Amino acid sequence: MQGHYNVLFVCTGNSARSLLAEAITNHRGGERFRGYSAGSQPKGFIYPQTLEALEAVSLPTEGLRSKSWSEFLLPDAPIMDFVITVCDQVAGEACPAWPGAPITAHWNIPDPAKATGDREMVYKAFLLARNLLQQRISLLMNLRLEALDRLALSSRIEGLDSEADSQPA
Repeated sequence: MQGHYNVLFVCTGNSARSLLAEAITNHRGGERFRGYSAGSQPKGFIYPQTLEALEAVSLPTEGLRSKSWSEFLLPDAPIMDFVITVCDQVAGEACPAWPGAPITAHWNIPDPAKATGDREMVYKAFLLARNLLQQRISLLMNLRLEALDRLALSSRIEGLDSEADSQPA
């Protein structure tokens, strides 16, 4: 592993969770982490609540767009060090063979787009997704990645899902 890590967050629609993760990673990652997002079946739009949840904590939203994971299979695409699925549906799909053989993991983040109720209840679901992702991404960024081998890294990153769940929000 090098000093700069590319992380691709994948979900089905690339309209909420994976975009939240991309924005959080790019804001907090500094020179060390670069976040990307994609969907197996991108919706082609971003839920307004996704942008609102990011703007509520002053995270930049410019440049975010819904896109297909096929963009990251092209010859000129950045090589990923990590690919993290953030929804159960895409975790069960046959994922592409990613160039560079990145370490893969799954984080179970509830889909805020499936939230029901009034506007406030739906928005709270987006805030919950953002907060869960902030916790996991913070834990990822605090790992001593250079000190872990591939198998240990895979295990630790997958385990961040349950580790974050045990910490107070």
